[in-house]
Amino acid sequence: MEHRGLTEDGFIADQDYFTDFRYRGMPVSWNGCGPIAVFNLRRFLGRDAPLSQICAELESLHRSKLPGPTSMRALRLYLAKHLPQARESIGREDALVAAAASDAGIFRYWEGREPHFVMYMRLPAGDFRFFNVSDGLEDCRMTMARFGAEHLLGGYTALFYIP
Repeated sequence: MEHRGLTEDGFIADQDYFTDFRYRGMPVSWNGCGPIAVFNLRRFLGRDAPLSQICAELESLHRSKLPGPTSMRALRLYLAKHLPQARESIGREDALVAAAASDAGIFRYWEGREPHFVMYMRLPAGDFRFFNVSDGLEDCRMTMARFGAEHLLGGYTALFYIP
């Protein structure tokens, strides 16, 4: 898939460019952080799938067909089927410890007033690469401690990670 929102190595960095894809009744540019995080995690693991397929399958896993963000239930079901090696950690501190020791994963947290999903992967130097965090941080490198201090600022935090 060639697209302006992709990095040179094929990860989705900026959901703002994905107005041509739909998810749960809305453009992915407004509501696609969950499918985008899944797309990026699958890419990292060498198990690529088209974004349209990920959106359709995740959408089918929601109990409600009303527009809305990706539910934790739908993401759990999707990962159990496609990436059964993924583990889950709940709570800010436990999630940060698990993420710092992992190769890659998906955080679910509140970015401002919005629930948000962000995929990260470990880099050889020991820091991490994060995708689609926020405007200006579409493809960024930072320590896990910095990510936690700047983005995991309150509310519910969950992590799905690859040990």
